[in-house]
Amino acid sequence: MTTVEALEVTVTAPIVSFRNPLYAGVQVALPCPPPATVGGMLAAAAGGWDAVDPGTRFAMAFHARGKGADLETYHPLDATGKKADPTPREREFLADVTLTVWLTGDVDLWGRRLRRPVWPLRLGRSQDLVGLATRRVQLRTGPGRQGSALLPEGVTPSPAGSLLRLPTAISLNRDRTRWDGYHFDASARSDTAVPSGWSDAEGRAVVLLPPVHPGQLTVEGA
Repeated sequence: MTTVEALEVTVTAPIVSFRNPLYAGVQVALPCPPPATVGGMLAAAAGGWDAVDPGTRFAMAFHARGKGADLETYHPLDATGKKADPTPREREFLADVTLTVWLTGDVDLWGRRLRRPVWPLRLGRSQDLVGLATRRVQLRTGPGRQGSALLPEGVTPSPAGSLLRLPTAISLNRDRTRWDGYHFDASARSDTAVPSGWSDAEGRAVVLLPPVHPGQLTVEGA
């Protein structure tokens, strides 16, 4: 059986919230962080996108053990770009979350970056700081169970959960976004076999996502 060494990154946070950017003027929450959000956290550890290899890819899984809603004050702009009156809106949030990221590139480099990140590591909003632990693992070639993995659309014929449209990469000036389809089961209970990619020692599916580097948008002309 073929194996590959990877850096398994476990990110934890008590509260996170991911606004769905497809909806303007309302607060609609996503059940998991978009790949672009996780890529931004890795870029913060490295000191910016200039320090990240444009071909960097990762696999990820995510699980929230609770959810709720509260009120948050927004400071919107009017049609002319000026600040309007502060507006309270209901905000959905996820509680007691665990994000797992697998990096199979330069394991030593990413291990050093994540032990001593250049910038504070956040997941989603600027106030949502995270805890983080890393370890080296061996991934096995072959199928794994879907569980809480985020899967690119089409990687398996009958995945569980919802089909989401998520931002994969965002240009540095934020004027272009690459959108892709992903499958995600928020219950994390799916035993659906994912035939491609790798699996970890627990049998979880580990499937690489498309590159998240903003430079991909220039290369693809998106």
